[in-house]
Amino acid sequence: MTFEEKLSCGVVLARESDRGCMTLLLRAWHHWDFPKGLCEAGEQPLEAAVRELAEETGIAGPVFEWGERYIETGPYSRGKTARYYLARTAREQVILGPSPETGEPEHQEWRWVGFDEAYDLASPRVREVVVWARQIVGA
Repeated sequence: MTFEEKLSCGVVLARESDRGCMTLLLRAWHHWDFPKGLCEAGEQPLEAAVRELAEETGIAGPVFEWGERYIETGPYSRGKTARYYLARTAREQVILGPSPETGEPEHQEWRWVGFDEAYDLASPRVREVVVWARQIVGA
């Protein structure tokens, strides 16, 4: 098993709204997290993050205003490492996409939330990502 097979790549989105800077969280069972998924063979991590964002949310074309910086967490769920990039979007609409394996949506719910609420909803592993992103965005 290669590093890429255990690397899950995702995007922390920042979107301006009349309520301030918001970020997108997805819920799978009882866990809230940012859009992410496994890096496929031959795929670069940033490419995987953008692909997973589009597959899971229907949001394409994120703007990596802060460059290609990222944060990693792990290990979790059978030894995976999660890598998150930070990007902006103006798009509010989210379309929960189906899993390529099952044809069913991978997530049961989505929310645009402020960074304080994201911190409250997230697990300890994801909370460190929220803190990192909030510091960079200045929210």
